Amino acid sequence: MQRYAAFVFVGIFSIITLLSCQRQSGPSLDGDKLREYAGDLVNRSLFARAIEVYDDYLRDYKVDETEQANVNYIIADLYFERLHDYEAALAYYLKVKHFYPQSSLMDETNKKIVACLERLGSSADAQQAAAEAVQLDPSKVTKKRPGEVVARIGEREITQGDLDFEIGKLPPSVRDQFETPEQKLLFLREYVATELLFDTAQRAGFDKDPEVVEGAFQAKKSLMVQKLLADRVAANTQIEESDLELYYQAHKDEFVEKDEDGTVIGELSLDQARQQVAQQLTRKKYMDTYQAMIEKMLLTENVQFYESRIQ
Repeated sequence: MQRYAAFVFVGIFSIITLLSCQRQSGPSLDGDKLREYAGDLVNRSLFARAIEVYDDYLRDYKVDETEQANVNYIIADLYFERLHDYEAALAYYLKVKHFYPQSSLMDETNKKIVACLERLGSSADAQQAAAEAVQLDPSKVTKKRPGEVVARIGEREITQGDLDFEIGKLPPSVRDQFETPEQKLLFLREYVATELLFDTAQRAGFDKDPEVVEGAFQAKKSLMVQKLLADRVAANTQIEESDLELYYQAHKDEFVEKDEDGTVIGELSLDQARQQVAQQLTRKKYMDTYQAMIEKMLLTENVQFYESRIQ
């Protein structure tokens, strides 16, 4: 019995030792390769996946504080400039600020913290952050963006990756107008001009102008409403073939063929009127869903209208 217990103990000890050795062996991939892989993901606009790889790189590899600060800053920039997730970006910028205060990235980090707070609607916090920011020499800021530098605005670099990303945000019909190097140069000039005008307006204090503040708020409100309608209304307007058939049968008199004088000369079949039927039905379902949502909100919020008081 004692021999059996000893055998079991030795077996368990061997397994634990083996697992411990495996843990101590570290990651099998070369750190530089993983870093290059993350950069390639960024170049291909796979930003969320790139962030995951950068996080893995920081977790699994022993790198110096300068590299840690750089990678955390890159992650923050991806959230800020590419994914527009300002809360996540703020978290990483704050990480750089608090864990790597000697980093040459502090100047840009402080500015980005202010920008995040402004975009999150925390203007008071943004002003406080701006007041607390430690201004360093911008020339010392390490920039790591994809592609060759195609323009500079002072110390700020604009790379081919930045240019392609901005063009990629355009609607397809407009994006097609900027495919050749010459066309991209025209876009780049307009983009730089806009940035210069924005910087000048900001230095002039127009960001605090009441009309600008109100306009920004109204634009934000409009975008939020559009997103809500797309999520709650438009997403629920899918139609099936059976829906088309029922709607067509109930509104046959609307789908007719007319001559030049407007006289009805015949009915259109469902196949002939399919596009028109689908458009009308989609519009109807959208409005029905919209009205139902508004009525529910009016009831929930106890809204009252005083028509007799309107002059």
